[in-house]
Amino acid sequence: MRATRLRRTAAVLLTAALGALPACSAAPAPDRPAAPPTTSSGPAAGTVHRVALRGAVNVRDLGGYRTRDGQHVRYGRVFRADGLGKLTPADGAKLTGLGLRTVVDLRVPAEIARDGADRLPRGPEPVSRPVPDHRLNDTTNEALGSKDPDTQRKLLGGGRAERLMRATYRSFVTDAQSRRQFAATLRDLADGRGAPLLFHCTAGKDRTGWLSYVLLRAVGVPEATAIRDYLLSNDLRAAADRRTRAGLKESGQMRDPDLLTPLLAVREDYLQAAVDQARQDYGGLDGYLTEGLGLDSRTLARLRSRLVH
Repeated sequence: MRATRLRRTAAVLLTAALGALPACSAAPAPDRPAAPPTTSSGPAAGTVHRVALRGAVNVRDLGGYRTRDGQHVRYGRVFRADGLGKLTPADGAKLTGLGLRTVVDLRVPAEIARDGADRLPRGPEPVSRPVPDHRLNDTTNEALGSKDPDTQRKLLGGGRAERLMRATYRSFVTDAQSRRQFAATLRDLADGRGAPLLFHCTAGKDRTGWLSYVLLRAVGVPEATAIRDYLLSNDLRAAADRRTRAGLKESGQMRDPDLLTPLLAVREDYLQAAVDQARQDYGGLDGYLTEGLGLDSRTLARLRSRLVH
């Protein structure tokens, strides 16, 4: 009985730790550019459109970014997000206003069972494309469920959490299932099927962050800009992550909740681990797109023509 209670408590706190927390303050409306947030890599593009929701904190339009040849990614075609299982009716109305036709859920079944299915308005078709997380959730769940500072340090301390994150990102390149799911979503966008399209995972920062980075690079957005978009999750999730750490300490679940910080954050070296793996396995990002994801030149040209103007 005690073990069951611990597992339930850990599951609730894991949900908080890795996403699905409500926004605590108003954000810019989706039809106006957000004020340029600051990331560890410098100010993000002022064209970023954050979609203000109560039940999710990391929702934004990927449009507006300038490409290397001076064009721009179209607004209103592709969106990225964190978990959508706690959306309010007002949130649903905002999503309806975006005209979404497809919502791609990158979470694995265990995450959906724990956090709940997406609460979507009528209209968009839900599509499940689970991408494994390389034991990220299992390890976090074990650490939180133990309530033991020594166990938590052994699992997450001494650089272990950072190594787990880098291994997770490398798996986005090496894992065949992950490549299939990412490729299917890019093909949907290239073919125009189901667009406008939104894709998301739990926190909207790792699987979603990698797919966003790959998509932006594939349509000609410079590397530095795509990295800034990736790092923007740190700003948008900052308040929610602070509440998570404070709650874990106050509840007695963790003596040192800062052990979770490497799991809650996005860092350029995590992204670089995936980029390096793509270089090792496929000669670089272009090879990852064509050989790893199986996207031919015609598909990539269609992707660019549909998303860039």
